[in-house]
Amino acid sequence: MPLLNFRDPASVADPRGDRIRPGILFRSAQPDPVANAGTVEELHTHGIRVVVDLRSPDERGDADWAAAEEAGITVVRAPVVPDDTDAVAGPGIASLRTSADLGRFYADLAESAPAALADAVRAAAGPGAALVHCAAGKDRTGLLVALLLELAGVPDDNIADDYVRTATALPEILSALASRHRIALNDGAGDDDEGYGAAGRPVVPAPLLQAPREAIEVFLETMRVRHGSAEAFLLGCGVEAAAIDGFRAKAAAEAALPATAAAAPRPALSPSPSPSRPAGEPLA
Repeated sequence: MPLLNFRDPASVADPRGDRIRPGILFRSAQPDPVANAGTVEELHTHGIRVVVDLRSPDERGDADWAAAEEAGITVVRAPVVPDDTDAVAGPGIASLRTSADLGRFYADLAESAPAALADAVRAAAGPGAALVHCAAGKDRTGLLVALLLELAGVPDDNIADDYVRTATALPEILSALASRHRIALNDGAGDDDEGYGAAGRPVVPAPLLQAPREAIEVFLETMRVRHGSAEAFLLGCGVEAAAIDGFRAKAAAEAALPATAAAAPRPALSPSPSPSRPAGEPLA
């Protein structure tokens, strides 16, 4: 099955390639249910040599990217999870009521995972194209892509143009998440102070089920108020200046990566096993 919510942010954020050229950075939702030969072919076609998985250990299955790894594609596991929870419910998430709340939550979430973000930026700065994903490819993926686009000099309005594109894919994404995790999202009327509904299942706050433009705008502004810039924040996370310079140089290069030439060697693929257990409940 093709990757859901798969796209090159540069196609909308910088369609002329003035600040970030196409073909170096991609984003998506998680593989559904696992990467198979078709998924690997999709990665190779776009010259993707590294996958950055931002999900927590509870969310991912052992077989999710096995086929890609067997094909020589590097998978960097860089879990970005909030301090107070690794699922969809908890004090931090349950308090989200507005798009601005979501943007500030993104800032708190980014600050809670400096090592993971540092690993992700290093991977994105390396050779070949990189794919970044979480569960839905919206929240954790959105904040990391926003930081990378800001590093490349993309204006906030353009960064937001890319972020909101996830809205069109959300119905299919949410259906896949509910099936994968064997839950019905927001099953049960109302929610209590802990983020659970009448049926005892997590109630996902409305902003997490949307891709509101204000959320990513508030995130970017909040990070500037708190840290000065994406570069200053990432340096504080432990990202080396050389990695930041490397990503900028990669973004600014004149010629796009040849998709087939940039891809890693393609060993013979073997069928990917099904996950042995359902993954934990996701943060989108």
